[in-house]
Amino acid sequence: MKRKIIHFISLLAFLFVAIPSQAQDIRNSSGSYIGKIESSGRVYNSSGSYSGRFDGDRVYNSSGSYIGRVESSGHVYNSSGSYIGRVESGGRVYNSSGSYLGRIESSGRVYNSSGSYIGEARGVRTDWAAAYFFFFRF
Repeated sequence: MKRKIIHFISLLAFLFVAIPSQAQDIRNSSGSYIGKIESSGRVYNSSGSYSGRFDGDRVYNSSGSYIGRVESSGHVYNSSGSYIGRVESGGRVYNSSGSYLGRIESSGRVYNSSGSYIGEARGVRTDWAAAYFFFFRF
């Protein structure tokens, strides 16, 4: 559960990172490469395998099935339309029951609810980077 919360924070928090012009790496807190997102929306895991794609605010898995969306309002929904959390404009992240999960700084550095650094993604389109952590890391 703690791992899911950390990834959820990472997912949503990355909504505040800059939009890329090319593929950008996603890294964990130790700096290890965990995936990339191309400017076309194609997503790859740490092994280089195709994991899915983004089409606007909608997210699809590698077989083309719709798996969820991240709205411009910061609200996140799964494929059945259930609300699963939100990101506020200041970088604070909450789950669906309103519990604080962590924050992201404008630099792209992500912290959990206890203030521990857990990772970053610089230059990755914000909504896609956030969705990567939620939809492709769980």
